[in-house]
Amino acid sequence: MHPTSDSPDTLVGKDILIIGIQPWYYELGSNCKNIATHFAKTNRVLYVNMPINRKTFLSRTQSPGVREHCAIIKGKSDPIRQIGDTMWELYPTSIVESINGLPSNTLFNIINYFNNRRFARDIRKALDRLEFKDVILFNDDDIYNGFYLKELLKPALYIYYMRDFLQGYDYWRKHTSVLEPRLIKKADVALANSLFYTDYCAARNAESYYIGQGCNFDLFNMDNTHPRPPELNDLSGPLIGYVGAVDTTRLDLQIIEIIATAKPSWNIVLVGPEDAVFASSSLHALPNIHFIGRRPLESLPAFVQHFDVCLNPQLINTITKGNYPLKIDEYLAMGRPVVATRTPTMKLFEDYTWLADVPDDYPRLIEEALHHDTPQERTRRSTFARAHTWENSMKEVYKVINNHLTRRP
Repeated sequence: MHPTSDSPDTLVGKDILIIGIQPWYYELGSNCKNIATHFAKTNRVLYVNMPINRKTFLSRTQSPGVREHCAIIKGKSDPIRQIGDTMWELYPTSIVESINGLPSNTLFNIINYFNNRRFARDIRKALDRLEFKDVILFNDDDIYNGFYLKELLKPALYIYYMRDFLQGYDYWRKHTSVLEPRLIKKADVALANSLFYTDYCAARNAESYYIGQGCNFDLFNMDNTHPRPPELNDLSGPLIGYVGAVDTTRLDLQIIEIIATAKPSWNIVLVGPEDAVFASSSLHALPNIHFIGRRPLESLPAFVQHFDVCLNPQLINTITKGNYPLKIDEYLAMGRPVVATRTPTMKLFEDYTWLADVPDDYPRLIEEALHHDTPQERTRRSTFARAHTWENSMKEVYKVINNHLTRRP
């Protein structure tokens, strides 16, 4: 039985349009896809993939998802696909111009407006075809393609969702540093998954709200028993592990080296794709550091379960200091002891983890974590993490939406 729309923390019978920087066909999971799936339980949802720009369209090195999108642009199949009982995926067929490298913000804004018009035209056709009315537009960090959609589509409610600091990346910095504050300001509502980002949005828009973060506890569940991954079979001694992108924009290479050299009997295991800096680093010469590479999402809980201590050795920079560290919830949900870098967002976890203020803290804190891992502590960690469900996060989203729709004339 579906909940009724009388409850402020439910949403029923609405038409919801979702745009974001991760297409539905993107091989990894994302917050946006999880949010869309929850919306679709009691509402109709149109999930719009990013438009293809001209440079990508002409490229000879397209990913499978992009190749399929380009084929749809050429008219080889329907741009609208049903991906659930009440959810559809749209492949925009208009090509937008490649403008991220333009040095002039003014020229960028002019061309971006016309890109947005093309994008909006494709969306409008899909909305009309599906008979969506009074749509709620949910924008997951798509600063460029979503900048003018409030004016062009006139949704009943325009929501901007901030869960990453794109201004911290070299690729995005020049134009997003100008556009994102403006987009937050003109949105009807700004939502964020961390308190740090909520404060950032609130400085620009009084209608800014913290909605927390959801985690997939069906997958990361300490009650499930997983066989030891074969990649770990030849490794003895304490296993100190990390799961996620091995990326120097987020991870401190020095921390990993300090741990490995201070404790040669420990094995440090890194599960995830490496960037070029890590791939060419001297860490590969250390015998107790093991780069496992990318593994399927469903295989990751087995690694976490067999790690003695889990790590999040973050750099402190504009990208990481506000990000909600979802992997911490995943580690804790599996009951594992966790050592991580102290950031403003990690304050939420400080009673359940060991937090390092400087890289040299890591070996000592890992020692403490190894010696204070009991069944009772595992249960305590897991219970805490399990409060961070998608159901709880979406209740906060629904409260905000219902409040604003009620207040609108």
